[in-house]
Amino acid sequence: MSNLPAIVIVGASGRMGQMLINTVLSSDKARLVAVTERAGHAWVGQDLGQMMGGSANGVLVLDDPKVAFAGADAVIDFTSPEATLAHAALAVDAGIVHVIGTTGMDKAHISALDRFAQQTPIIRAGNMSLGVNLLTKLTQKVAAALDEDFDIEITEAHHHHKVDAPSGTALMLGQAAADGRGVDLDAVSDRGRDGITGARTRGDIGFHAVRGGDIVGEHDVMFAAAGERIVLRHMATDRTIFARGALRAALWGQGKKAGAYDMMDVLGL
Repeated sequence: MSNLPAIVIVGASGRMGQMLINTVLSSDKARLVAVTERAGHAWVGQDLGQMMGGSANGVLVLDDPKVAFAGADAVIDFTSPEATLAHAALAVDAGIVHVIGTTGMDKAHISALDRFAQQTPIIRAGNMSLGVNLLTKLTQKVAAALDEDFDIEITEAHHHHKVDAPSGTALMLGQAAADGRGVDLDAVSDRGRDGITGARTRGDIGFHAVRGGDIVGEHDVMFAAAGERIVLRHMATDRTIFARGALRAALWGQGKKAGAYDMMDVLGL
C-alpha cells in the first residue's frame, strides 16, 4: 500500500474537493496522504473523516500546501486561478505532478502555468471526463470539415453555484472549433447577445451560459446552416466522472518529463 502514488487534494471542503477525496480513498491505485484548506477555514486542524460526516481517519486538514506537498507524488487542484498558481510554484519546488481542473483562467494565468510546466509535469484540462474529451476531438474534426456557411454556437449549463462563464469546458470546445477552422478564437468569439446586436457575424463562434439548480454539466456544440443543423452533445449527471479523470491524470503523470499536458495526452486521443 505504501508504494502506491501519494496524492494531495487541495480545497478539501468544496464539493469537488470532497468528491476527489472519496475517489482517491476508494482507489486501489493511489493513496491519500494530505489535504488542505485556506488559512482560517473551520476544517483546518480537524480530522478529515469527521469533517466529511464520517468516522475519524487520521488525516488532518492542513493550511500549508508546502507541508502537504512534502513527500507526495501528485496534487489534484480544482480551486481558483490565483490559488492554482501558488500551488504550481510549490509543486515545482516539491517536484510533484500538478493536475489542474481549475476553471476561470485567463491567458496570463495559463502563460504562468506554462512557465512552471518547464520544471514539472502539469496536466490541465477544462474538463477531465472521457466523454467531453471525445466531444472536443469530434468538434475539431467537424469544424475542419465544414466551412463558414455553418454557424457554430456553444451552449453550456451548470448549477447555480458556478461562478465563471463560459465554463472551462465551453471554452475548450470553442478552442477546438477554432483550431479546426484554423482561426484565432479571441478574434471570432461572441459571448452573449443583448439588445439590438445586428446580424450574426459570419465565422463567429458563439457562447451561451445557463445557470440553474443542481445541473452538473451539459454542453452542446451546434453547427447550423441553411436547411440543416448538426448538434454534438455531452451531459454529465455525476461529478465522479471528473474526479476519476483527475486521478487517472495524476497516475498517468508519474514518471513523465516536465511539460504542459492535457487530457488528450492522458487518454491517448
